[in-house]
Amino acid sequence: MDFHFTEYQATVESAVTSLADRFRAVPSHQPAFHIYGEALDAEIERAGFHAVMQDNDLAGATAACVVMEFAKLPPCVEIMASTFIHPVFCPDAPRPLALVEDLHRPVRFLPQAKSALLVQGDKIALIRLKEGDVTAVESLLAYPYGKLSKAAIARAEPTKGNADELRRLWQVGIASEIYGALESALNATTDYVTQRHQFGKPLGTLQAIQHRLSEVAVTAHAIKWMTYRAAAGGSAEDAAIACAYAQDAARQSAYDLHQFSGANGLTLEYSLHFWTYRLKALVSELGGAGTQSLRAADLAWGTA
Repeated sequence: MDFHFTEYQATVESAVTSLADRFRAVPSHQPAFHIYGEALDAEIERAGFHAVMQDNDLAGATAACVVMEFAKLPPCVEIMASTFIHPVFCPDAPRPLALVEDLHRPVRFLPQAKSALLVQGDKIALIRLKEGDVTAVESLLAYPYGKLSKAAIARAEPTKGNADELRRLWQVGIASEIYGALESALNATTDYVTQRHQFGKPLGTLQAIQHRLSEVAVTAHAIKWMTYRAAAGGSAEDAAIACAYAQDAARQSAYDLHQFSGANGLTLEYSLHFWTYRLKALVSELGGAGTQSLRAADLAWGTA
């Protein structure tokens, strides 16, 4: 599948890229597995990119473009839920927004979140977070994580909305984030094997490495266009398939990229972990590729 952006979408893409370019530099000192982009978050809010889902019938694809581009950056920022979910399900709630399905698991971006949506079966509930509601959890997965207090969960307010539609947007959002992280990880690794010499020549000239990097590039391209298809078309089946493919493919791709980066790929002094360790987190969300595949099968064969 391939398609061209509308004039409006091309304008949004250009504006997003222009803003993202200011944050692409990898910080020289990396004291932790993640860096939360507070300055980037403020710029996104000021530019109004969270509101693209409200603009037109092609808003899903525009939102995917926004999330993909910001997911490529070294600093992480809560963009997916605030762009795909917030305008549809809780437009009056303060951002950033965290999405919670399993109350027993730490949740991405809870330490920064001002609101949280609980998705339990076919029920959706909103929590407006207060100080003390979230306990930060240490993680190697290149995102800030936290857990909700029992008091916060007890204050959850039932919210109208279709939980299946929320999960569909969540699946598209995950696939968008995976594409962005994988694209940057691939670019970083390609630069590394081009500059690193072994046996008197760049590693990137070895055919075995070229073939496997080509496979990662093809995988990233497939994730991108499957995600755009799911985002633009509004199909629950397409969303489940795109998310399942992205989550499944990201595992092997992240492994290969670390292989070619040697020990550098596992150290805080090198930037690769920003993206590959995010991939390790994203592949398990919403139950992982297995859950998405079963959902897609149910939708395709009429048992959902």
